[in-house]
Order: sequence, then C-alpha cells, then structure tokens
Amino acid sequence: MPAKLSVNLNAIAMLRNRRDLPWPSVAGLGRIALSSGASGLTVHPRPDQRHIRFSDLPVIRALIDDEFPQAEFNIEGYPTDEFFDLCAAAEPEQVTLVPDDPAQATSDHGWDFRRHGDLLGEVIAKYKKIGCRVSLFADGDGDVEAVAIAKATGADRIELYTGPYGGFYDQPERAAPILEALGKTADAALAAGLAINAGHDLTVANLPPLMKRIPKLAEVSIGHGLTADALEYGMAETVRRFRRACGQTV
Repeated sequence: MPAKLSVNLNAIAMLRNRRDLPWPSVAGLGRIALSSGASGLTVHPRPDQRHIRFSDLPVIRALIDDEFPQAEFNIEGYPTDEFFDLCAAAEPEQVTLVPDDPAQATSDHGWDFRRHGDLLGEVIAKYKKIGCRVSLFADGDGDVEAVAIAKATGADRIELYTGPYGGFYDQPERAAPILEALGKTADAALAAGLAINAGHDLTVANLPPLMKRIPKLAEVSIGHGLTADALEYGMAETVRRFRRACGQTV
C-alpha cells in the first residue's frame, strides 16, 4: 500500500507572513494540493504564529469539510494547554505531538520516551477524548525499547524524524545506515501495533528508498522540499511528483 501524502503548509504561511498581504494563500494552495490528490494537510501552529496563524486553523478545517471531506487535517505541536484548546476547536483527524521548545526554528528531535512516557500517557488520553488519532514524533535510531514505551502511552502512531536521513541528500553512503536505523525502528513499531508516519526533509529523490525499506509506511508529511519544488513545477504537478515517489499511481 503506498504511503499517503499530507502537505505541510508552514513554509507557504511563512512566505505569506513576510508582508501584510493575504498571498500566497495558505488555503488556496491547500486546495490545489488536495485537488491534485494529496490525502491531507498538515500545520504546526507555533506560539509566536511565525508561520501558521491560529486564525488559519478554522479556514483549513472549513476547506476540508466543505470541499474535501475524505481528506485529513493533521496538527502538530507541543502539548500545552493552549495547543490543546486549538485542537479541540479545529477537530483535526490527527494530532502529532512534538517535543519542541517554542523558540526552535523547526522540529529536530523526537520524544525521549523513557523520560516523558508518563506525561505523554496523560496527554494522549485528553486528545483521544476529543476524537483525535495521536502520533508521536520519534527518533528513528533503532531503539526498540523506546518504541515499546511509545506504544504503552496509548499512541496510535509514531512519526519518524527523517531529518538526518534527508540531510545526507548528496551522500548516499552516509544516508544508508540512517535509513536502516529508521527501518529497524519502523519494524519494531509495526510489531508493537503502531502505525508509521514520517517527515522532515523528504524529497522526490529520497522517498522511494524510504518506501522500499518501510513498505508499510502509512503517511508522509512534507513541507519544505515540496514547497521548494512547487516554486519550480507548480503546486499541482509537485503534488503529483511526490505522490509518485510515495508509490501512488497518478
């Protein structure tokens, strides 16, 4: 089964926020992505609203509900009370919990499940009560014991942090062992009953090897590389290119 593609809109929002103008349109480009076969839209509303604004959430929710009811809304964030309130109002199909400091430029590591397992268990129960599937950002370092703890929190999925893999885009010999560690983590998660998502610095070039090593990958969330390609190919064609890289028939 090919992986589903969720288009992360953060980079588009960051470009919009350079001016006090409504373009590029976050919802408009989300519409093009979904019309071109993307399975969902992802956002990460940070407390300083430096890219996705809180006011974007109801607009994206309405876009999906009114025009693409088969699509999913995935909201990423650190589980503060404010973030929970945003999710309760936006009713995303999936919440991806990340261990980010609010000042971080971008997500760059997974949860320390040994340290935060109890906290995550309490938090996840809250999100389950409002009907969200919960995914936990995880380091794909092959730590099988950590995966077991992640499962014990009540999470439905883990999202493999693929930044180190994507960082060696021009050094395949260095990317290979990282890919194998991601695969080992995925194997353990699948054996434990967790579904697998992946995200960060994924591209048309490095997705097929990832899919080959993790053929049961459920979903990839892609923003930066996809947005960069969209500047060259347009959003519609870029989504089709990434869908093909995920193994989908387009």
